[in-house]
Amino acid sequence: MFAGMLKAMRPHQWVKNGFVLAPLVFAKGLGDGPLVLRSAAAFLCFSFVASAIYVMNDLADVEADRLHPKKRNRPIASGRVSEGLAKKMVFVLAALALVGSALLNWAAFATIASYLVLQIAYTFKLKKIAYVDVLCIAAGFELRVLCGSFALGVEPSIYLLVVTLLLSSFLGFGKRMHELRQTESSEVAEKQRFALTRYSERTLVALLQLTALATTGTYVVYTLDPDTRAFFGTDYLAATIVFTEFGVLRFLDLVRNKSDADSPTEQMLKDWPFLLNLVLWAVAVVAVLYVT
Repeated sequence: MFAGMLKAMRPHQWVKNGFVLAPLVFAKGLGDGPLVLRSAAAFLCFSFVASAIYVMNDLADVEADRLHPKKRNRPIASGRVSEGLAKKMVFVLAALALVGSALLNWAAFATIASYLVLQIAYTFKLKKIAYVDVLCIAAGFELRVLCGSFALGVEPSIYLLVVTLLLSSFLGFGKRMHELRQTESSEVAEKQRFALTRYSERTLVALLQLTALATTGTYVVYTLDPDTRAFFGTDYLAATIVFTEFGVLRFLDLVRNKSDADSPTEQMLKDWPFLLNLVLWAVAVVAVLYVT
């Protein structure tokens, strides 16, 4: 039962909460012990609230998941975790996140609470509205960055917020494209995710291309901005552009290729070229900001 509960929390998805740590890195706070601890606490709080939402989503979608070839094996849909136990998990995880964030400061608490409200609205209403559902996903990533900033008491970078919005929208549209291509008919699509029937593949392709260009373009402008170069005291952050471009192109390739994964975001966590590129980008950023 414990294994089923842990799987329902989807700890492998906590990698998305790395956005909570971004303000720490770009505020040059990795060498400050107290700041690192506060950032780690914010990451943990967001991981708890995200897991609460994952369990809540599985409860809401349990009937649809039982129709899906892979999602029917999820702990709640398969019966390994009872619906009663899952409801208790949602309450406990959400409470831990709210209490923990309140101990950091009220701004972090407000961000976690806002994420919780947004995701409840998404689960029961907004996910049924095409394109608005992706904007909700993007807003969730924005709140991750804000939570990380508020926990540290630093002002969030406009560039970081814009890149996060564009990148998360890009990932969201990619996920919808993958889901649309995985469904065999509009009837199946409607049962699995109602909003899919309202999506146009042609429009999704255009939005993917637009957000891909906007994401890489904004990152390029950020690395070349005189204020950025002055703040970090180096011109070498531009050298990390190549990793950003490869990551975007690799994700597009994963979207195009039909796979057994539930989504391209899940597939990329198993894709060694993507993961290697991500590690190299992180190492390069830390080296440029903290060593050069």
